[in-house]
Amino acid sequence: MTDDQLSSALQAEYLQLQKTIEDFDSRALTIKAWSVSFSLVAVAGAFVSNSDVVLLVASLSALLFWLLEGTWKGFQYAYYRRSKSIEAHFRGDVSLPAPFQIGTTWSASWREGGVRRIAWILTWPQVAMPHLAVCILALAIFVLVRQKVIQL
Repeated sequence: MTDDQLSSALQAEYLQLQKTIEDFDSRALTIKAWSVSFSLVAVAGAFVSNSDVVLLVASLSALLFWLLEGTWKGFQYAYYRRSKSIEAHFRGDVSLPAPFQIGTTWSASWREGGVRRIAWILTWPQVAMPHLAVCILALAIFVLVRQKVIQL
């Protein structure tokens, strides 16, 4: 493969990576929308049904959506290694021997990150919100109902 062919192939790969990374952001917004919709409807449902247990369902669902988004962001994050390598190649910092290594690089990055990376990602405010806020809200209302501070 000539240098021009390699550069052209790496450029195409880079553009595909950028599209993939942006698509993950779009889907993360969908996860947030589902989380807020379901969890807040469940909170309202607790008041309508006079059932404090539904508040636990709302809290648990927000927590699960938070974990889902964290895992989803972990999937997205694994693509960044190859993207950064291609950028470094075009800066002249490294020389990449072959194009079209998205899957191989993604797999290696995913295996290295594992659960620790997901735990780290879950601490990002843009990932935690609004899931964590809804989870805490539903739990707080549940505790207040159980303590008879408020009534459903």
